[in-house]
Amino acid sequence: MYTQQEEKRLYEQARQLLNNDAGNADDTISQIREVILYADWKYYVQSEPVLSDFEYDGLFKKLKHLEDKHPELVTGDSPTQRVAKGLSERFPTVSHLVPMLSLDNTYNAEDLTDWDRRCRELAGIDEIEYCVEPKYDGASVSLIYDHSNLARGATRGDGVMGEDVTANVRQIKAIPLSAPLVKQGITQVEIRGEIVIHKKVFEEYNRQRIAEGLSPLANPRNAASGTLRILDPSEVRKRGLNAILYHISDYTLEPGKERPKELSNHYGSLQWLYNMGFPTPAREMKVFRHIEEVIQYCSDFEEKRDDLPFEVDGLVIKVNDFALQDKMGMTSHHPRWAVAYKFKARQATSKLRRVEFQVGRVGSITPVAKIDPVPIGGVTVTSISLFNEDVVREKDVRIGDTVLVERAGDVIPYIVKPLTELRTGNEEEIKFPTNCPACNSELEKQQDEAAWRCINAGCPVQVVERMIHFASKDAMDIRSLGNANVQKFYELGLLPDIPGIYSIDWERVKQLGGFGEKSVTNLKQAIEHSKQQPLNRLIFGLGIRYVGETTAKTLANAVSHITDFYEWDIEKLLTLEDIGPKVATSVKDFFARPENKDMITRLGETGVNLVNEHKGNKQGSGELAGKTFLFTGTLNQFKRSDAEAMVEEKGGSILGGVSSKLNYLVVGEDAGSKLEKAKKLGTVSILTEQEFLELMG
Repeated sequence: MYTQQEEKRLYEQARQLLNNDAGNADDTISQIREVILYADWKYYVQSEPVLSDFEYDGLFKKLKHLEDKHPELVTGDSPTQRVAKGLSERFPTVSHLVPMLSLDNTYNAEDLTDWDRRCRELAGIDEIEYCVEPKYDGASVSLIYDHSNLARGATRGDGVMGEDVTANVRQIKAIPLSAPLVKQGITQVEIRGEIVIHKKVFEEYNRQRIAEGLSPLANPRNAASGTLRILDPSEVRKRGLNAILYHISDYTLEPGKERPKELSNHYGSLQWLYNMGFPTPAREMKVFRHIEEVIQYCSDFEEKRDDLPFEVDGLVIKVNDFALQDKMGMTSHHPRWAVAYKFKARQATSKLRRVEFQVGRVGSITPVAKIDPVPIGGVTVTSISLFNEDVVREKDVRIGDTVLVERAGDVIPYIVKPLTELRTGNEEEIKFPTNCPACNSELEKQQDEAAWRCINAGCPVQVVERMIHFASKDAMDIRSLGNANVQKFYELGLLPDIPGIYSIDWERVKQLGGFGEKSVTNLKQAIEHSKQQPLNRLIFGLGIRYVGETTAKTLANAVSHITDFYEWDIEKLLTLEDIGPKVATSVKDFFARPENKDMITRLGETGVNLVNEHKGNKQGSGELAGKTFLFTGTLNQFKRSDAEAMVEEKGGSILGGVSSKLNYLVVGEDAGSKLEKAKKLGTVSILTEQEFLELMG
């Protein structure tokens, strides 16, 4: 639709219009319309956003403001007069019973106060009851139920016509295939909602992609939207989509039946749906009678948005009473009785200036993009991991590119893509080093791996990172020996390696700035206390590749002394729960290396515990001997680590995933794929937290 040259021009035009007008109103309106139509095409048709939500909304508001001032310039094809186009030709198109309009957006308290004033004026009353709910960041969908059965699911499309994705919608287990609507006197209903992905499901999916050498998906919204439009429903089923339904747009009553009393207001209607088995934001909804309360709630909610299982990008405020909604009406673009309060932007564009290559604890070389500082979601981002060479090649990111940046989950920044239409020809390809940037050793890359690796065990960066990991909370838990102190002690020659932690020259430490008598005493006590940590913490702290906390427990429970592993071969390691060929090979190689054996000997000489105290004692005996457990979801009555310790105390063991070897799955809130897999197996006992506590006695 657009040439590369046209796309570059339109993007630059958008940047200019965000800060300045084009001149006279006629020219400015014309240019904004052109940019918005281009942005719509990129977002809805190509699924490739070129503007952040904040930038898009800013342009739309500017256009609306100018058209309000100059109504003679309003045309029928203006973006303010219709909903953005976005139909694909891959699915048949269908008509919505009621047009799916957009929402007007606000970003601050002043906007909300002004919107409240307009609502009260339109309603002709002094006080309005508002309903507030999360604005879920996913893919919009419209569902039609006919005589209690799911008859159709459609995408938003252009707001009037959408794509028929019924087969895919039926794969989403959160959406009921039938509901007792006829019993309520409803013969047909159209329900609006959002297709979403649980944060944990999304994170796990990205972990799998990274492990396979693929680039991670930028955000759950794009993942949900893309999945909903996959042609193969069986593939959709694998992705773990979910849904939140938030609006009844139309319904038909059976002749002679009265409308259910709950359908007099928005809050009641969603509670009504929830009680019939539909996924709604019923538990997160709040009702307020004053806009000041709404504003305070918006401010408070933004602080705790990450506690929700799904991504949200704001809150939606609606006039609660349906009769008032009808009185206030709609524009061609949005309802006057609803508004979205948008949180701080998560996306922004920036310039990639250079790439640095960082060395990890196990020698992995990670390219890190250094960009011009850009604020995203309240945090200024300057560095972004590019993961590995394959990801760089797949995304075709180059030094000098203008890149679209997003903070997934408000935590991890990603480069979504380079804006190739803005390239000038001066961009440079990212060249990977052939030697370690820290020690100059030649890098190696195994055939089945995506990362280049430095295999020099004496590489200074790796030595420091291994010590930091060894002292970390989940390993030997040496408090006060943080990253900065490890780095400082290493540079001063006070801390050459892991065993050196237990023979620090304290007299020299006392001479350093910031180390008084009390801080030195606390650090010495923390180091001394770490000597008595159980064997599984030591094994985890050694930083064996692919060995996490759960695998470390499995390994520790299999031996009486850590040196027993010197005699273990790969076949014997494979007999342990959840130990596969990759982990077994890594463990065998670690304990076969002379330098690692020397490190373990030195640790033992300093008094570090190398023995599994439970071997021959609780292992293989006790009430839960031979029983395996796994925990999933958010636990409210106890910490997961405490629960795992309770199991092990009674002779049971903890697995790392759901398999035919699992006996009990303990389920907390928002359990995801593990619960579904356990149900499919049919051999796993699924326990609530309370049932688990009863089992523990």
